[in-house]
Amino acid sequence: MSNILKKKVKLNNGVEIPEFGLGVFKVSDDEAGENVKNAIINGYRLIDTAQIYGNEEGTGRGIKAGLEAAGLKREDIFITSKVWNNHISYDETIAAFYESLNKLGLDYLDLYLIHWPGNHAFEESWKALEFLYKEGKIRAIGVSNFNKSHLEELFSFSSVTPVLNQIEYHPKLTQGDLIDFCKKHDILVQAWSPLMQGQILTNETILKIAEIHNRNAAQIVLRWGLQNNILLVSKSVKTERIISNAELDDFSLTKEEMDIISNLNENLRVGPNPDTFDFI
Repeated sequence: MSNILKKKVKLNNGVEIPEFGLGVFKVSDDEAGENVKNAIINGYRLIDTAQIYGNEEGTGRGIKAGLEAAGLKREDIFITSKVWNNHISYDETIAAFYESLNKLGLDYLDLYLIHWPGNHAFEESWKALEFLYKEGKIRAIGVSNFNKSHLEELFSFSSVTPVLNQIEYHPKLTQGDLIDFCKKHDILVQAWSPLMQGQILTNETILKIAEIHNRNAAQIVLRWGLQNNILLVSKSVKTERIISNAELDDFSLTKEEMDIISNLNENLRVGPNPDTFDFI
């Protein structure tokens, strides 16, 4: 088992989260079961899904099968899901949470996120998350795709500080100002699509550095993210890739290599812009 998969960091409420985990974005419900099971067997302890992915039932089957196969208990793994808060009310958010929990076959979630800020339409959803957190149904609550303005608005009415902001982050989109803002407020940053949905893997600069280290492009990019103190959620449906993506223990990038990769930034997104995306 990779040491990377064993490493955990503390959230601002004291809960520990694995530094590196498996995401199941764009994985079908049928595929998710085997995908998640294989990840757990091979040492993954963080599984990240979402209501909108449509694969929470498959993910739940994979969690159950993976725990049994690996001889683990529920508390040995960290499960994240997200509410698709399309201008929904407090009560609708509560209902969405319990629907996700039921599909996953779990009694609680380790982390529950508001998936997108929408057109600043997240106050009711956040207050619902705070209620569920205080009731002990969720160990930690956070947000996804929130920019600085969204976080500042959330701070104006929240009684619980989000533990984490999951954002698009890769060498073409480094989001330095947002990451600095999150750090200032003790909010950890977790990257979705750290491999730019595969688009970064043919970059010549990345490939040259990979050749120097006798690694593949994905490992170089993931190592870069970790050395920048970013939590990572990486997706693959191939077991060999799931294993190799986590083989990041026995090499490191030099400061020069880190800077070279960071300088690839173009503020280029592969996903929607949080400032304009409103669930349409």
